[in-house]
Amino acid sequence: MGQPVVIEGRAATTTVGKAMLNKYARAFFTRVLTPFAAFLIRRGVSPDTVTLIGTAGVVAGALVFFPRGEFFWGTIVITLFVFSDLVDGNMARQLGRSSRWGAFLDSTLDRVADSAIFGGFALWYAGNGNDNVLCAVSIFCLASGQVVSYTKARGESIGLPVAVNGLVERAERLVVSLVAAGLAGLHKFGVPGIQVLLPIALWIVAVGSLVTLIQRVVTVRRESAEAEAAAAAGDDTNASQGSEAAK
Repeated sequence: MGQPVVIEGRAATTTVGKAMLNKYARAFFTRVLTPFAAFLIRRGVSPDTVTLIGTAGVVAGALVFFPRGEFFWGTIVITLFVFSDLVDGNMARQLGRSSRWGAFLDSTLDRVADSAIFGGFALWYAGNGNDNVLCAVSIFCLASGQVVSYTKARGESIGLPVAVNGLVERAERLVVSLVAAGLAGLHKFGVPGIQVLLPIALWIVAVGSLVTLIQRVVTVRRESAEAEAAAAAGDDTNASQGSEAAK
């Protein structure tokens, strides 16, 4: 966080821009949601409870509304519960209870919520949406999102920094797909042609997720090679010093 940033070309500029946007967006919502978080704390509600309720709401919104093609109302419900991801963190900070367990629970349930959203799209296209190609694209979005998250977690678990964000991360996947779904749902209110936005968004998320996956795999391969080369150089240095000492 406190390290200097070297900007080289478009990719680094995009990463910095995304980081700044995320920083200011979180600061804004923190100010807005802090009173609500404090209210819940006074009522004895725990951050874990908010996390569980938020995930349940997202799953219900996605799997009840999306398979029936009710994209507008499904998106409204999901958006309301998505804010729990900010509320529980705010509560934990106010209580001074930030913990490994809370981070684990939050990250795990994020994967559940994401699966429900893209699973809801897949069910629609497999049923009344009647489009096997878009059903497959939705499933790919679901699977690739999980793998993108896994590559970073697995890389970090073996001691690598995985110093890359990638083109499309979780926030981008959710914003692009949910905004498009909400707008596409206006078709049922008489807005013509707008339903095409959801297929376009799903293709964007699918391609972006694939690019992000490749970026992370390439980064882990490079960092792994660098770590092994550094370890080998260290062994050679130690062996040389041992030989000198033996003389």
